Amino acid sequence: MLAELIRNGYGNEEGLNCAEKILYGANEVYKLGLDRESLKVASGFGGGMGIESVCGAITGAIMAIGCIFADENTPEIKKTRDLSKKFFAKYKAEMDYIDCTPLKKEYRTEEKKCADVILKSAEILDDIISEELKSNK
Repeated sequence: MLAELIRNGYGNEEGLNCAEKILYGANEVYKLGLDRESLKVASGFGGGMGIESVCGAITGAIMAIGCIFADENTPEIKKTRDLSKKFFAKYKAEMDYIDCTPLKKEYRTEEKKCADVILKSAEILDDIISEELKSNK
């Protein structure tokens, strides 16, 4: 779902950063109901929060997980934390890294930019959401 949107160049024309592509795309695909003001939260997370720390495609996915699965009635928000850990583990297992610097070195090209890194985040997010929704039926 989200992966297909990203694969088709979602956010490229608008100049969205990696975190924005994931959160804005998830908002559309998963009907999160976030308004334009709420989506602005992702703006500072692109490029690993601007310092090439944790990749914005990952932080955008974690934001989406929180929007979908956070339970306001649970102070610790355990489900969101558990799903975030699952996301990180899957991403690292498939891409070897979670920080921008090594991800860029390994996967970024001038032509495609960080498209493969963003797409992998979308694919893993789609998988986690799908698995979680199926297990809750």
